Amino acid sequence: MASTTRSAAVIGAGIAGTTAALGLVDAGFDVTLYSDRDRRSLRDDVPPTGTAVLFGKSKDYDASIIEDLYSVGNTSGISARLYAGDGADRAQVLEFNPDFHYDTQAVDVRLRSDDRLGRFLERGGRFEVRSVDPTVLDEIAGSHDLTLVATGKGGLAQLFGVDESRTVYDRPQRHLLQIVLKGLDQGEDVFAYRNREGGKHDLYNLDADNGEAWLGPYLHKDEGVTWAFLGFAKPEGQWVDRFAGATDRESARQIVLDLYRDYFPHDLPEVEKLEIVESDEKSWAKGAVTPVVRNATATTASGHVVAAIGDTAIAVDPVAGQGAQNALVQVSELVRAAAAHDGPFTADWLSERFEEFWELRGHAAVEVTRLFLGHPDYAEHLELAFPAAAVNTDIASALFGLLSDPNPLLTLKTRDDILGFISAVAGEPAEDVLAKFSPAGDFTRAEPVPA
Repeated sequence: MASTTRSAAVIGAGIAGTTAALGLVDAGFDVTLYSDRDRRSLRDDVPPTGTAVLFGKSKDYDASIIEDLYSVGNTSGISARLYAGDGADRAQVLEFNPDFHYDTQAVDVRLRSDDRLGRFLERGGRFEVRSVDPTVLDEIAGSHDLTLVATGKGGLAQLFGVDESRTVYDRPQRHLLQIVLKGLDQGEDVFAYRNREGGKHDLYNLDADNGEAWLGPYLHKDEGVTWAFLGFAKPEGQWVDRFAGATDRESARQIVLDLYRDYFPHDLPEVEKLEIVESDEKSWAKGAVTPVVRNATATTASGHVVAAIGDTAIAVDPVAGQGAQNALVQVSELVRAAAAHDGPFTADWLSERFEEFWELRGHAAVEVTRLFLGHPDYAEHLELAFPAAAVNTDIASALFGLLSDPNPLLTLKTRDDILGFISAVAGEPAEDVLAKFSPAGDFTRAEPVPA
């Protein structure tokens, strides 16, 4: 441990930046957090960036920075259904409703960040509202022992070169639509026709041609008990134009209703009960993410080393929920290492920490996202896991367990690996498990609401 107080600067006050600032100030650093928005604006003038769902292991890492403050937005499993085809040829292919072997929590990222910022200020951290460009960053880095950049996917992220060896895509793989809605509680009676846990399970509907639709219990920063919809449109599918048509929360809600009416009518009677959150004009968002892995460090004009954290370091498509989780694991590990380090924070030291994180979770998080995107590297053999999951709940739980700990995926590289995985989890030969699968035929549905 260093014998004198060391200084740290964190650029960006999102979930990665506020977590790093709080962790470092608690570790004894003299910390300044920079943002181009004041605290009120960060909480009220921007939309939520994703749903920031934490699955199991990431919650454990986050606990080293801050205790769990929330009792709403927790789920115990997922209800998944896959459809294929159009019109008369549309088929209900498979469904499964596994419990998670871990705790899951979806909390408004604006609330998480604000709570961390509040604690950071209470513990003596400095918060400076200032726009930081490369020139200002050079000045800041020159006056601090450690400088971390957490400005997300744009802006200062461009200072960190793309790691071509670890970056697979050069364009977005999904177009996104998100909106927070109210009007349903999160009890067992909500969506009970889909699974025994009702509103304690996330809903995950997949359309083979067009994309995925996730709907789950959520804790909104003001409204509290709510539901969050997150749609993922495949670039070549029909949902892209639908999502692009959203211009405000009202139109976004209507797009969601029309989507369920046209593609997932079993759930429409319940989804129609969901209404906009009047208190939050920023309760919706649309966009697209180009997945990219960047170099761990960059050097400012005067030669000062700065390090990337969160989405600035690794930007993943949100389809597998790895973004916020990656950020929290990376930050908690970096804070732990920085607290124990007695010496300068050199480019080599910072790069070594990133490589440790890459091996710990970063690599696997990138790969599990590719799995859920249906990348050809996985589609050829991992497609067997989904029909197996439809007939064996343990396999379904193990498949979605990859969202909490994606590392086992790195061992599943061949068809034989997948068959071995199915056999080990099911306790019987994979061939016998797969032989039991047959298309779902008819999903259970909600009863229409009486006029």
